[in-house]
Amino acid sequence: MKTFRFLPLLLLFIVASCDSVQVYSDYDKSADFKQYKTFAFMKSGIDKVEISDLDKKRILNAIDQQLQAKGFTKSDNPDLLVNIFTKSRKEVSVNQFNAGWGYGWGYGWNPYMMYGGHTTVSSSTEGTLYIDLIDAKKKELIWQGEGTGTLSKDMNRKDEIVNNIVGQILAQYPPAAAKK
Repeated sequence: MKTFRFLPLLLLFIVASCDSVQVYSDYDKSADFKQYKTFAFMKSGIDKVEISDLDKKRILNAIDQQLQAKGFTKSDNPDLLVNIFTKSRKEVSVNQFNAGWGYGWGYGWNPYMMYGGHTTVSSSTEGTLYIDLIDAKKKELIWQGEGTGTLSKDMNRKDEIVNNIVGQILAQYPPAAAKK
């Protein structure tokens, strides 16, 4: 009976580990992050991003929500300009499993390993989102966040994945050293 109580917790950990995102950030140590209160999107940079307009809209909406939750407001005369860019790459996994009769694992010909060979090939797309925060007056990059995770073509999950990645990236803003 105790096993059944822990099963949902185990499933939660399995699902959470599948949606893992690696996040990094870098920043200008001389920047005073407390002075930034307003933002606007840098249209000229965002227009160059080579993803669908729907995915752009998802990312920009998620950034907008996260920054407003941090107390920022949109402005026509902003303190910060927000720019994004993306990268993606295909990940291919090949797994071979040989089970059968014989003397175990090893190289070379084995006449007893005629049965049980199994190979699976799977692929996924890993995407990286960069969020740049630029001092609008100086036109200098002051902070950059980067998040890498597995993308999905499932339209029902895209919003969730984008919100998760953007949320984890912007959780690192402002930098810990600047909060002191």
